[in-house]
Amino acid sequence: MDVALLLAVGLLAQSLGLSLGVPRQRRPSTLYPWRRAPALGRVRRAWVIPPISVSENHKRLPYPLVQIKSDKQPLGSVIYSIQGPGVDEEPQGVFSIDKFTGKVFLNAMLDREKTDRFRLRAFALDRGGATLEEPTDLEIVVVDQNDNRPVFRQEAFMARVLEGAVPGTYVTRAEATDADDPETDNAALRYSILEQGGAQVFSIDEYTGDIRTVQVGLDREVVAVYNLTLQVADMSGDGLTATASAIITLEDINDNAPGFTGDEFFMEVTEAVSGVDVGRLEVEDRDLPGSPNWAARFTILEGDPSGHFTVRTDPKTNEGVLSVVKPLDYERRDQYDLTVAVQNEAPLQAAAPRAQRGQARIHVQVQDVNEAPVFQENPLRTSLPEGALPGTPVATFSAQDPDTQQLQRLSYSKDYDPEDWLEVDGATGWVQTQRVLSPASPFLKDGWYRAIILARDDVSHARLRLRHQVPEGLHRLSLLLRDSGQPPQQREQPLNVTVCRCAQDGVCLPGAAARHAGGAGVSLGALVIMLASIVLLLLLALPVALVTRSRRPSADKGFLHGLQDDLRDNILNYDEQGGGEEDQDAYDINQLRHPAELAALRDPLGRPPLRRDAPLSRVRPQPPRLLPTSPADIADFINDGLEAADSDPSVPPYDTALIYDYEGDGSMAGTLSSILSSLEDEDQDYSYLWAWGPRFARLADLYGPP
Repeated sequence: MDVALLLAVGLLAQSLGLSLGVPRQRRPSTLYPWRRAPALGRVRRAWVIPPISVSENHKRLPYPLVQIKSDKQPLGSVIYSIQGPGVDEEPQGVFSIDKFTGKVFLNAMLDREKTDRFRLRAFALDRGGATLEEPTDLEIVVVDQNDNRPVFRQEAFMARVLEGAVPGTYVTRAEATDADDPETDNAALRYSILEQGGAQVFSIDEYTGDIRTVQVGLDREVVAVYNLTLQVADMSGDGLTATASAIITLEDINDNAPGFTGDEFFMEVTEAVSGVDVGRLEVEDRDLPGSPNWAARFTILEGDPSGHFTVRTDPKTNEGVLSVVKPLDYERRDQYDLTVAVQNEAPLQAAAPRAQRGQARIHVQVQDVNEAPVFQENPLRTSLPEGALPGTPVATFSAQDPDTQQLQRLSYSKDYDPEDWLEVDGATGWVQTQRVLSPASPFLKDGWYRAIILARDDVSHARLRLRHQVPEGLHRLSLLLRDSGQPPQQREQPLNVTVCRCAQDGVCLPGAAARHAGGAGVSLGALVIMLASIVLLLLLALPVALVTRSRRPSADKGFLHGLQDDLRDNILNYDEQGGGEEDQDAYDINQLRHPAELAALRDPLGRPPLRRDAPLSRVRPQPPRLLPTSPADIADFINDGLEAADSDPSVPPYDTALIYDYEGDGSMAGTLSSILSSLEDEDQDYSYLWAWGPRFARLADLYGPP
């Protein structure tokens, strides 16, 4: 079988019977194998087709790939066909062949990332369907293009590294992939750091994506988290790019020693108690809160040889809580000066600086309290002959008061004496019999009689203290007070107590004091007494005010005599607009229309009436004034009244009786328009309401012109 192929991939065009279509190249002429070359003899070859390369994403379609020919029949008598993926198998229609010329065409764009090569079978038949050539393989290789961006495996790479790590410490690896051909430069990736928020603390290997530290001095207390912006690019760093984040958290180490907030602390505690907190020692530590590098541990170095105190750590605040574990005795020692040191639970790093206030002095002042007397011998045993007569001495009880620095007097009394057999001298503690004890008494046990004697001192107050922590605020307590009489008398006393955080001087801190100061310490009885006192003062002041008011009318008279009830009250005391002359219920216009008739009603003494709108005062009375005799004199009369009111010290800064506005001419009352205002609404022009804004739009719509 002779086969002539024409190729355009470096083969001699004269030696093959296959032709390729390659862009921008001259297509060689068709060769006919039955024509002999002038110099070379005929060469018989198998029908072999080398691989054909075509670029992905080629858009000029259809695109000729190759032309195959058979030398078994003359041109035009051979039928060519191809089969395989891309032709009659999925994806179908990608390739096709001209059955008469043998030209193979590309009909659709290729994607190397989906299929990187196609293997087809080529057939040559005669017109009768007989096989002219053995079927042969046609391989089409898809050439890669840089049509895929690199992609990071994660959007954010989370990593942790110890603060203070040495340069070159491995942190994490940022990995990316590229769907392009890994054998080409299209998938050659390079890594870089675009941004790391400040100094160049980290570096990345451009080939592997490994992130490492590059500087000393990574300090969590300065920057706890670094947020890096990473980039990857193909084409060896010059192609397509993608970005991701690297969040690097610095892990804490104990590189900060704890220190007290002050050099000295001052506290107070009462004697004779144990298991109570004295005060708190505040410390500072810059390490991670809640970690062993931050947790404080306290040690009392000196000042407590007997072990009266201990310091524990509050896990929430990291404060040291000084408490008493053995009762203190004010009479033995009234002040303690302790030296306390602080350190962390975790060991401090060797290179970490020591705290300037790793130790502090705590001054504890012991407060004296009233302690109960103590019997030197307890129980006291003694014996008496059976049938001892009344007055027989039994014993002398002698107690001592531990409060040696307080001048107190002791007294003695019986607490338990079931047969009432004994008598106790309250001042000396001398005990004697006061009757004969029957041998058959049920309170005799094996010949022993048991009695309890009490010793009391005389301090007359009790101290209130907290037994455990309580919320801040006002707390209402009920105290039961009982004496030692027989039977005992008692009384329940309410007590209001404000709990707050105190400063060193014992004063409530701002906020708590202001919040609770209103109700603290005032009992219900005291409040009732205060209210009763106020009511009593008001009752005493009322008669004085009534007497003073009854004496005023005879001394102060108005310049319009006798008209304070019908004229002054109408003008001065009512906030009414009235109806002008038609409103005869509120105003009497005749008093202004006929002022001459008022002269006959004047008080013979000529004293002005009492101004009901003026405060009570002892003002020197004004001289009497003559009323106007004609309407023309009314204006002068009013002006004089205004001047008199302005100079009257017994009235407020402005005189409500004499405030008026000018509202036009024609009224007999002058400018007092409220006395004569008989015009109807239809005679008024309310057009100006439209210019007063939206608030008066409704009035303008009701009364204004349409």
